[in-house]
Amino acid sequence: DIELRVKWPNDIYYSDLMKLGGVLVNSTLIETTFHILIGFGFNVNNSNPTICINDLIAKFNKEEGTELKPLSADCLIARTVTVLERLIDIFQEKGPNGVLPQYYKYWVHSGKQVRLHHEEGPVAWIVGIDDYGYLQVHEEGKGVESVHPDGNSFDMLRNLIVPK
Repeated sequence: DIELRVKWPNDIYYSDLMKLGGVLVNSTLIETTFHILIGFGFNVNNSNPTICINDLIAKFNKEEGTELKPLSADCLIARTVTVLERLIDIFQEKGPNGVLPQYYKYWVHSGKQVRLHHEEGPVAWIVGIDDYGYLQVHEEGKGVESVHPDGNSFDMLRNLIVPK
């Protein structure tokens, strides 16, 4: 019930306001075997410098009159691994289309408008991610194009995608 979101390419946010964590994935193909290394970090119990998940649980309890228990790091890890195993099974069975609806459900970018290249640059709308995981934007008159994270920076506060 707490508004957690995913910010492309790898951040976990509260609403679109504050970063709570992130995910890094490294993949390697060796002969016919695909190896994936997944790492994640999540601010569970440290209120500084921004906010943590347990602050959000306390805020939610106060606002909604609920009694959700604070999370411990080991509980969060166990829940994450359990959900990740299910997502991997779905991905192996159905491919990307099996997990993308879940990803977009928590995506912070739906319907967002951005400027490309600089603050006075052309306006584009974020429309999704492509088959390689790159952000897709639609610039009127130019169609949909992919924006690669290695060559661009996404400044959410200014709704700006700029080359690094």
